[in-house]
Amino acid sequence: MAKRKKTANKIRITINDYDSHAVLYSKATTKKTLTALIITIVLVIIALTYVLLSFTPLRHTIKGYPSKMTQQTAISNQLKIDSLEREISLWALQVGNIQRIITGQEPISMESLAYSEDSVNVLDYYRLIYAQQDSILRNEVRAEEQFNLAQQKIKINQIEGLHFFTPVKGIITEGYNKAIDHPYIDIAAAEGTSVFSILDGTVISAGWNDDTGYTIQIQHDNNLISIYKHNEELLKSIGDKVQAGSPIAIVGNTGRLSTGTHLHFELWHEGEAIDPTMFITF
Repeated sequence: MAKRKKTANKIRITINDYDSHAVLYSKATTKKTLTALIITIVLVIIALTYVLLSFTPLRHTIKGYPSKMTQQTAISNQLKIDSLEREISLWALQVGNIQRIITGQEPISMESLAYSEDSVNVLDYYRLIYAQQDSILRNEVRAEEQFNLAQQKIKINQIEGLHFFTPVKGIITEGYNKAIDHPYIDIAAAEGTSVFSILDGTVISAGWNDDTGYTIQIQHDNNLISIYKHNEELLKSIGDKVQAGSPIAIVGNTGRLSTGTHLHFELWHEGEAIDPTMFITF
C-alpha cells in the first residue's frame, strides 16, 4: 500500500458579513505563505517610514533633528569662524612685523605673503609669537590676581575657621569679579528651592526692592553681612534670629535686574565685598 503524501497545513482566511453571514472574501493559504506575507508587509511599512522620515519634511518632526534654520545658523557660524581666523592671522602678522621692525629687520609685505609658497608657515610662525605674547600677559595678570587674593586672605583671616553653610544648591552662572563691578555671585537653582542662612545671625533687612526683588540681609559675627536677592518669597522678618542652615527665603526671579530664576548672593566683611567661594563650597 503506497504511503499517502503529506500535504502542508492549510488555513483559510474568510471575511463574512456580520448580519447575513454571507461570505465576502475567502482565501485558502498555508502558514508559510501567511508568515511570508506578514513579514513582507512589515518590511514595506518600515521602508516607507524610512523614506518618509529621510526624504520629506516629516523628518523635522523628530525631536532633536536639526531644522533648516539650525543648519543655516551652523553654516553662518562656520563662515564667521573662518573670517575670525583670517583676522587673527592678520593680527599675528602685524605683531610679527612690529617685532621685525624693532629688531631692525624688513617687515613682510602682504603682497609677498599672498604669493609666497611658505605663507602658511609664516602665518603659523606669527600665530605662535602672538600666542606667546598673550600667554605672558595672561601669566602676569594671573600672578597679580593671586597676589591680590593672598592679600585679601591675610586681611580676613579672622573668619578662616568659620563653618559656612551653602546658601542654595545650584550652579554658579557668574562668579565674583570685583574688577568688572561684579562683587558677588549668581547661583542658578530650581524654582521653589529653599535659601539658607550661611551662619548664625540676625535679620537686619527684609523686604521688596524694584531692582532686586525680595531681598534679605543678615548680620553675623566677625563683622560679616550676607545678602540674598531676587527671592520669590521671604521666610524671615527684620529682627528675627536665624541659625546656620535654616531656611530664610525661596529662590525666585523677582526684581527688574533679574534675568532668570537664581540667587544673587553677596558676602561683606567690614564694609568690603569678598569672594564667597573662598570660604563656601558650592
